[in-house]
Amino acid sequence: MDVARAKFPAGRFDTATQYFAAYRDEIIRSWSTVDVSAVTAAAKILGDCIERDGIIYACGNGGSAAIANHLLCDFQKGIQTDTSAKPRVVSLSCNLEIITAISNDIAYEDIFVYQLRTMARPGDVIITISASGNSENIVRAVNWAKSNHIPSIALVGFAGGRSGAAADVTIHVAAENYGTVEDVHQSVMHILAQYLRQSCMKAEQIAHRNF
Repeated sequence: MDVARAKFPAGRFDTATQYFAAYRDEIIRSWSTVDVSAVTAAAKILGDCIERDGIIYACGNGGSAAIANHLLCDFQKGIQTDTSAKPRVVSLSCNLEIITAISNDIAYEDIFVYQLRTMARPGDVIITISASGNSENIVRAVNWAKSNHIPSIALVGFAGGRSGAAADVTIHVAAENYGTVEDVHQSVMHILAQYLRQSCMKAEQIAHRNF
């Protein structure tokens, strides 16, 4: 996580056209900082988890929560389309009732780790999504996973943060803009889901199916 990061925007833009062009260029630059070997390692962990019938847990806050919920859709439904795979996926960010109960009665910092302590078992995997990598509820989830032999994958941005440092596999977007970090995280999620799906398909099917 020592890749140079660029501040964006670094100044005012007078037109939406200029901002569009600069944002597009920043997306391209941000993508270039992602270590493909980390994506490869994450795909292996996730594929092995599906094969052994483990559960993939995902979590994030704010826009990252939306990516975790989207991951549930694309992994659970997407991967098994045209395949015999049966991914078991849980988004720890999607149940408002349990989140508010834990937050109100215990602590917001425990909303993910409480669910993990309750449900996760050896053979499962957790994938966390946090632009800063420093959200306390994300850090606690990764640290609990490490202490309980649950492989962890952290999608992070900015400097990588504590969750990026603690995770077994870290997919780091070296960027200083929440939008571009989340855009790349969303794309990485799609790449992992689509790669795993096509890996389980018959080769002759792939060209005739929409992804």
